[in-house]
Amino acid sequence: MRIIAVMAQTGISRSTDISANLARLRTRIATAAQAAGRDAAAITLIAVSKFHPAEQMLPALALGQLDFGENRVQEAQGKWPPLCAQWPDCRLHLIGPLQTNKVRQALALFDAIHTLDREKLARLLADEIQAAGKMPDLFIQINIGQEPQKAGLPPGDADAFIARCRGEFGLNIQGLMCIPPAGQDAAPHFARLAEIAARNGLAQLSMGMSDDFELAIRHGATHVRVGSALFGARG
Repeated sequence: MRIIAVMAQTGISRSTDISANLARLRTRIATAAQAAGRDAAAITLIAVSKFHPAEQMLPALALGQLDFGENRVQEAQGKWPPLCAQWPDCRLHLIGPLQTNKVRQALALFDAIHTLDREKLARLLADEIQAAGKMPDLFIQINIGQEPQKAGLPPGDADAFIARCRGEFGLNIQGLMCIPPAGQDAAPHFARLAEIAARNGLAQLSMGMSDDFELAIRHGATHVRVGSALFGARG
C-alpha cells in the first residue's frame, strides 16, 4: 500500500517511464552481452540514483532492481535507510569521491565502494573495516585518461597500489573503476582498464554509463553505472 500511495503522489506516468526504461536497459544489456559472447547474468546494472528523490526508486525496486549508486554519503544517508528496511536485499554502491572524514559513515551504509584512489583512504578504510567487522567490495578508481581535474590513481601507479592494498592493508579489492574522458572514444580506455585488471587478477570492472555501457560490456564490464537512461534528467 505504501508503494502505491507514493506512486500516486509522484504520478503514474513517471512510474511507468521508469519501469519501461528499466525493461529497455535490461534488454540492451542482454543484447550487448550476447554480442560479446558473455552471460548477461554476470553484468550488474547499477541504477545511479544520485540527485533523484527516494520515491523515484520505488518502481525500479518493485521490479527487482536492487543495485543503486550514490555519489555522496550524506545524500545516501537521508534517502536509503527506509528503502533498505523495505528491501533488505538491495545493495548500495558509492560511486562518488569518498572523503576521509566520511569513511565510517560510508562503511555503515554501502555494500561496495568504487572510488578508492589514495593511500590515506586505504589506511582509513583498513582501520575502520577492522573496527566495524564489515568488509565491503572495493574498487580502485583509475584516472584512465590522466585528466588533472578528475579523481583516480594514475594508470602507471595501479599495480603497486593494488599490491599494497591487498598486502599491507588487507583490503578486499574486487576490481577497478574508471570514467573515460568526455568527447573521446572510450574503447581504448576500457581496454586499458581491462588489461590492468587482468594482470592483477581482478575480475570486476566498473565502467560504462548511459552513453557507452554497451561498449563497456564489449570490453568486459561487470558493473555498468546508468542514471539518465533510467531515471531521466534530474528534476
